[in-house]
Amino acid sequence: CNIQAFRSHFAVAANLRFEMFRVAGISKIAGKATCLKASVRCMSSSLTVSELKGETVGVCVSGGLDSRTVSSRLKDAGATVMGFCADLDQPDEENIMDVKTKMAPCGVETFIVDLKEDIADMAFEVIKAQARYDGGYWNTTGLARAVTVRGVLDEMQRQGCTVLSHGATGRGNDQIRFERYTNVLKPGFKVYAPWRDPELLKEFPGRRQMADYLMSKGIEAEVGAKKRYSTDANLAGLSHEAEDLEYLTTSSRIVEPTMTCWPEDAPDKVEKVSITFKEGFARTINGKELSPLEMMREANKVGGRNGLGIANAMENRVIGTKSRGVYEAPGMDLLGYALSQVYQTVLDKRSTDLFTYLSRFVAGQIYDGRYFDPSTRAALNAIDTLASRAEGKVDVSLYKGTVFIDSISQVPHSLYVEEFASMEADEGDQDGLNPSSAQGFVEVQRCEAIALSKAGHIQARRKICKD
Repeated sequence: CNIQAFRSHFAVAANLRFEMFRVAGISKIAGKATCLKASVRCMSSSLTVSELKGETVGVCVSGGLDSRTVSSRLKDAGATVMGFCADLDQPDEENIMDVKTKMAPCGVETFIVDLKEDIADMAFEVIKAQARYDGGYWNTTGLARAVTVRGVLDEMQRQGCTVLSHGATGRGNDQIRFERYTNVLKPGFKVYAPWRDPELLKEFPGRRQMADYLMSKGIEAEVGAKKRYSTDANLAGLSHEAEDLEYLTTSSRIVEPTMTCWPEDAPDKVEKVSITFKEGFARTINGKELSPLEMMREANKVGGRNGLGIANAMENRVIGTKSRGVYEAPGMDLLGYALSQVYQTVLDKRSTDLFTYLSRFVAGQIYDGRYFDPSTRAALNAIDTLASRAEGKVDVSLYKGTVFIDSISQVPHSLYVEEFASMEADEGDQDGLNPSSAQGFVEVQRCEAIALSKAGHIQARRKICKD
């Protein structure tokens, strides 16, 4: 009887066929099934524009053609529409308040959510974790999505919204990030993905149709010239992808940097920079104690003018495809590299191995839209332990895209002991390494080496290149 009840319950959730409850004689749980139906519908994001009549929809907007089209079309469908834009200190936005002006002709009230401090804190946490993704680049877009969804969801709820609408396509990572973060942070919130809605895709197959629709409503709209790539920006960095960059024969150098510059355009002189760290966080730069937001802004300026932080990456998307992107993160690169020198000074071999694994794990979690998961939290807690003694001062020289280490000092928990590392004998040092004592260690290694050889496990030569 219990097995039959489970099967019926599962069938209802999957197929929404409530008549099976009556056949199984367990109609008493039909109320729960109704809730489950709503939950499944919400999480599957299968909403269409015609189903949003009467809903209060919070649209994540940028003020562009897509944002205005979706907002206007939702209003036509009978939804109450509000716009929400995250202020992430975007370096490609001269004035974030312009988004409100661009959305006004659509009759949509737009809320600018100040998340500058939040994105700075997240950037600091990622630097502390050294969490680089495929190809060793700083995944600034992934970390920004966690900050954005958390921030705008809170504001949407305050304004009475019941649905979050995002502009991500059905081909990339952001659709996963926006919807998973919504599901874990506010499970009762519905999610609308306009560019997976068959109704909207049929109505607006291209930008020309969107512009025509807006102009028919008296809203100015221009298709504009086709861009060679698209850009997403925030305080931590910029990502450039799509269009011409989708072709691997296209040079990454078609990108015109916003936060940094190509090395040949950097000054023909060395710039000296001094950074201090405590518990894995940057505290001062060139003697100035700064907040995370101020530090990121300053590091971006310093690193950017010296050509730091450009990376070309072939990454593995959440949905299983490959993606090519060109990334800028000069401040992350400067602070991250300097901190890595402190870690090398204070972490022992096994701690380093563990840190490397945790760093890669956290990077993958952020990329996959799993920053708030318990496993990510556990990994970050472990990194906190390893970073608790990451304190010191790092002096560097910057020159045309390269960071040179000048000195590492004021490291109270350093494991580097000059006397131990020296190749020169020091008869006065009683705690140092006695070369004669190494004999026993060498003999232990000899036993294993002989055993491997006699058992036939050693191959002295192998063919490197096959015909």
